[in-house]
Amino acid sequence: MIAADQILRLPLLPLLIAQGMVVRRKALRLPEPEGPRQGRLGSGPFLRLLIAGDSSAAGVGASDQTQALAGQLAHRLAQGHTVHWQLEATTGHRTADTLRRISQLPARPFDVAILALGVNDVTGAVSQGRFAQQQQQLASLLKDRFSVRHILVSGVPHMEHFPALPQPLAWVLGQQARRLDHRLARLSTQIDGFHHLPFDLPSDPHFAAEDGYHPNPKAYSFWAERLAHEIEKLFIRA
Repeated sequence: MIAADQILRLPLLPLLIAQGMVVRRKALRLPEPEGPRQGRLGSGPFLRLLIAGDSSAAGVGASDQTQALAGQLAHRLAQGHTVHWQLEATTGHRTADTLRRISQLPARPFDVAILALGVNDVTGAVSQGRFAQQQQQLASLLKDRFSVRHILVSGVPHMEHFPALPQPLAWVLGQQARRLDHRLARLSTQIDGFHHLPFDLPSDPHFAAEDGYHPNPKAYSFWAERLAHEIEKLFIRA
């Protein structure tokens, strides 16, 4: 079935294009935070962690990496592990970009990979089929070349709640984000070790960065806590 937003997209196209241009022109462009992008923390059993993806994985919205997703997640996991962590993320990256980036890294083993992708696939009009194919290729690369045991894939954010996006643009992008997220959920039933975690951050403006588009440190803390909990459950089961 064709969804309502897909039916209405054509008559709404002039408005959507105009809104997109205004958003791009007025958008507050926050930098990626300063700080190390790899390190070692804690004591206990070794845990080798790779975080990859787009600007949210890179920590845009935080002032430094200690307040961003990677830093907060590594700190949380270091309470019970010796964590070797590495961040490979860039603003604007789609799944295809991350696939190319990871393929250029020297082969080394990781226990867990965290992926945060999808928003730029939505705004870049990547089809559902292409998105799923590239995610599957990325999962295969992580497992075959980097010996990743568990891939935790953060769901595509609910873009209809982004404060920076006006209606109906937010609604149209949000519906497409939901479709891509459903593809990720389906892949989790098809690929061993591929775990889909719905992006369930509160849709409260207090969790948004000043650009109205990215998480802030409070949201990164919430997100890191959720990921750490899932990682610990996986290793307890192992």
